[in-house]
Amino acid sequence: MDPELKQRYEKLNTMVVVRRKPFDELMRMLETETSWLESPASTRFHLCERHGLLRHSVGVAETLLKLKACLAPQLSDESCVIVGLLHDAGKVGMPGKPLYLRNDNEWEAKNRGKPYKYNTEVTAMGLAVRSLYLVAKYLPLSDAEAQAICYHDGQYVAENEPVAQDEAPLTLLVHWADYWTAHIFEDARPVEEDTNYYDRA
Repeated sequence: MDPELKQRYEKLNTMVVVRRKPFDELMRMLETETSWLESPASTRFHLCERHGLLRHSVGVAETLLKLKACLAPQLSDESCVIVGLLHDAGKVGMPGKPLYLRNDNEWEAKNRGKPYKYNTEVTAMGLAVRSLYLVAKYLPLSDAEAQAICYHDGQYVAENEPVAQDEAPLTLLVHWADYWTAHIFEDARPVEEDTNYYDRA
């Protein structure tokens, strides 16, 4: 892991204070029994690379803290770090069973841009549900934190329909942070001012 990512990750970890002990136990499990520190963020799309999941998770937590500071300062930094950092924890699979494996089909990896494949030995479940399952086994969560982890993908995903239009503020913030991090920061898309409004008059 590059030193800059390690430093950002460690800084976020220090922001969990009230639930320090269970958080440390959860992170110890993730770091030693799962692919948390090595896993890609996806099999072929964003940050499909070693450490991709950690890079994405750190980025989402940092973006979430920025959004929270502007839009909902009453939310705790601790909640934002927990939800932002762990919203995609399910992408590790299960302890001892990584979800993403190196694709041993060299042709598919090279020609289809799919260097990773799914591990079929991992019990199937939605990624957000697996994230909530792994986190809640170790860390007590508020109702809003649980909703935010489980429904962070927003209304783009059919299984999120039960909370559509009824999301807690933390759920909306982590969704926006996730989307912005993946599609703007990770894609290195410039954010430019649109000054062409006169042309459309």
